[in-house]
Amino acid sequence: MHARGQSVIDATTAFSGAAQELDAAELTADEQALLTGYYDEVFGPALAAASGDVVDVAPFVPRAPAARYLQVHYTAPSSGFADAIAVDDAGDGSTWSSVHAQYHPYFRSMTERLDYEDVLLIDARGIVVYTAYKGVDLGTDLIAGPYRFSALAEAYASAVGGAAVGDVVVTDFEVYPPSLDLPAGWAVTPVVRDGAIIGAMAVELPIARLAAVMTADGDWSRGGLGATGEAYLVGPDGIMRSPSRLLLQDPAAFATAARAAGAPADAVDLAVARGTTLAILPVRTDAVAEAAAGRTGTLIATGYLGGETLAAYGPVAVAGVDWAVIAELDSTEAFAPVADFTRNLVVSSAVLALIVSVLSLLLARIFVRPLQRLSDAAQRIAAGETGVTVDAGSSDEMMRVSAAFNDMSRSLQVKAELIEQQRGESERLLRALMPEPVIQRYRDGDQTIAEDHLDVSVLYADIIGFDAFSRDKGSEDTLAMLNELVKQFDDAGGAFGVEHVRTTTKGYLASCGLTVPRIDSARRVVEYALELSRIVDRFSRQSGVPLALRAGLDQGQASSGLVGRAHLVYDLWGDAVNLAFRLQAERSESGIFVTDRIAAGLPATLRLVEAGQIETSAGPQRVWRVDGEHSP
Repeated sequence: MHARGQSVIDATTAFSGAAQELDAAELTADEQALLTGYYDEVFGPALAAASGDVVDVAPFVPRAPAARYLQVHYTAPSSGFADAIAVDDAGDGSTWSSVHAQYHPYFRSMTERLDYEDVLLIDARGIVVYTAYKGVDLGTDLIAGPYRFSALAEAYASAVGGAAVGDVVVTDFEVYPPSLDLPAGWAVTPVVRDGAIIGAMAVELPIARLAAVMTADGDWSRGGLGATGEAYLVGPDGIMRSPSRLLLQDPAAFATAARAAGAPADAVDLAVARGTTLAILPVRTDAVAEAAAGRTGTLIATGYLGGETLAAYGPVAVAGVDWAVIAELDSTEAFAPVADFTRNLVVSSAVLALIVSVLSLLLARIFVRPLQRLSDAAQRIAAGETGVTVDAGSSDEMMRVSAAFNDMSRSLQVKAELIEQQRGESERLLRALMPEPVIQRYRDGDQTIAEDHLDVSVLYADIIGFDAFSRDKGSEDTLAMLNELVKQFDDAGGAFGVEHVRTTTKGYLASCGLTVPRIDSARRVVEYALELSRIVDRFSRQSGVPLALRAGLDQGQASSGLVGRAHLVYDLWGDAVNLAFRLQAERSESGIFVTDRIAAGLPATLRLVEAGQIETSAGPQRVWRVDGEHSP
């Protein structure tokens, strides 16, 4: 990459120094209003429209003075990415703008010449000191800022923490909020001056080039894929990393085929809206399973859009990122030469039999045609078709039989629609009650579903003031408030990798590292608890109801599974759960209380205050109260 060039080294040094000069910058009232208006009126609505979800912009608004200053002068005034990359100097007179005017033309040329989605410079502190397109990541902290859990942040940590000079850390594609939730993949390499790492250079990989390679620039026939063939990539999560041919050619036909093949409706709708299946559409075919297992070969099986296909598959590794590459061709097209030979042979043999049978067939149809219509209609219903009716015919007997058959068909159609509606409701309920791996085992008929987890971070939270509120209010008001808080809790959990387990009026149970192991689960669950506290405080101010959060956190062994038979409940239990519950239950004041095991995994930026001891089966343990973050 270009990170070893002197221009990149000098630019990283200059941008870092200039950004540090802005650490004490203060915004005027007008500038503060401009920044707030940009996030509330531009970025927030754009991200909501792209993701299809309600967006709370508060976590994205930068807090550091340098980031706020840079985004006021470069991000907020632009009308879009194309407008932002064209600006060399905002005219604010800052050292950073002077450095930008000097180096930005070089990086702009690099971005446009090589079709990069963006080019970023990150200093040794983890601060994004430069971006070509001036998105909302400009000036943000990849270590403690709003994008600290992104693939970019993880790649930066690997590049500056263990990569050798010249090494490139490549990430898989995942949604990236500054790109309005479009998939983003990164290549990150350290920037070195005099043998010391002074930062990193990150380029956002060109999605268009990847799509062009996999689609042969839209000329599939010239690429050897015929009328129905395509080649596509699938990530280790089972989701496509390239566009679907049918989506590009006929979005309506793609939507119909994908839904019929069992693809999730929300994923199909999002793929059609964005015009790509990249990082959106899950693929669960035999070919993908074989490639994911490291095998290469061919097979005849159902494709991801239904229908029988001839598929070639194999694994592919790109700079440490493991994908599966699949090439599919409709089996009818693949075996057309064989079918032509067989058809010619059969036709010549069938001509004589056809001539002999024509007369008898004509006579037979005169007498059995009404009964045949009934038989055909019955077979269509048996195959699952609904709304089937038959012509009554001319005789009284057939009219009565046909009328009875049509009545039965209409009744079956109504019942089928009700069954399908109930199946959809059941599916949504299962997804709300338990994780996907547990759902699959439940569908497979497992009688006992339980797992042991050696290292799970557990949060048990209670809302102080909720009981007093519920005594003065009706059950509907109480439940409405609880549901609103739980929704906000669940929405926040996705950003931290924390999973909701269960909720009662007595507490909210969540975990980190349960279905996806995380080495930093302690930090994630504490930062999640701080976010819950902010949510409760904000809700309390808005509703006028005095509420506060009290939470207990522990890390250790736990077990999860389905409890009950007639009435299933997904639950989590074990020493870590019990201790987390006791930490908050044995206290009357609000706050976030953690054990030594949690405290050992927290960064120095978090303030901890000793809050006594608690008796456990292993003896007394110290209890700590999280007192917020140190001031920068």
